[in-house]
Amino acid sequence: MATFVLVPGAWLGAWAWEETARALRGRGHTAVAVTLTGLAERADLGGPQTDVNTHIGDITGLVEAQDLRGVTLVAHSYAAAPVTGAAGRLGDRLERVVYVDSAPFAAGMCMLDLMPPQIADQLREQVTAFGDGWQLAMPPIDVLGTSSSLDGLDEAQRERLLAHATPQPFGTYTQPLTDAVDPGPEVDRVLIACHDVKALLEAGIPMLAHLTQPPWRRFDLPTGHWPMLSAPAELAGTLDAVASWARQISAARA
Repeated sequence: MATFVLVPGAWLGAWAWEETARALRGRGHTAVAVTLTGLAERADLGGPQTDVNTHIGDITGLVEAQDLRGVTLVAHSYAAAPVTGAAGRLGDRLERVVYVDSAPFAAGMCMLDLMPPQIADQLREQVTAFGDGWQLAMPPIDVLGTSSSLDGLDEAQRERLLAHATPQPFGTYTQPLTDAVDPGPEVDRVLIACHDVKALLEAGIPMLAHLTQPPWRRFDLPTGHWPMLSAPAELAGTLDAVASWARQISAARA
């Protein structure tokens, strides 16, 4: 069975993974959800100094403190940045990295680089005016839906998302990833494409082209950008399939 470390995207905490983690445990896996510094129940630990390196440390610190081995790191959305950094630091503890509707970051890239310049400028102005210079609030649901698919989220789930969301430390958006060491060819690499990333792949975005080729394995999940809320059981089933497929290949080679 696999050991999953589940890392949530912007504005979220471990709470977002509850149903998926429960379903994974029901299948016999170990599933540990992370709340990153400055978010959810750890909101009071955040500050202007909180950045991507802080969150990389959260992930590696949890894995080492719990002495986890054979780890499958799972990154949702923003978490692609710190998970990419953490993957290069975990050494032989890491078995697999999975990007859920996200993709690995390149060294020198930050979250704002993924946005049109005018949107990035708007976010900076919002943080300055309303976020004490360091906090980015989750936008209203209608605004959120203009950049990320809300498919599969019913009214109750949308309300839950907004009710539990906490402002994102903006340093995690502005700081480039400085540590993007390749974890090595023995690490399994998986993409779970929901509607957002699937659309980008179909559009032929050059920076994502490598994700459609070996050693990457791709699994499609027909739901919106927050599958741990819109399709938690299906996401758990896909993650189980990811681990099961690898075990079958290893057994066949043995």
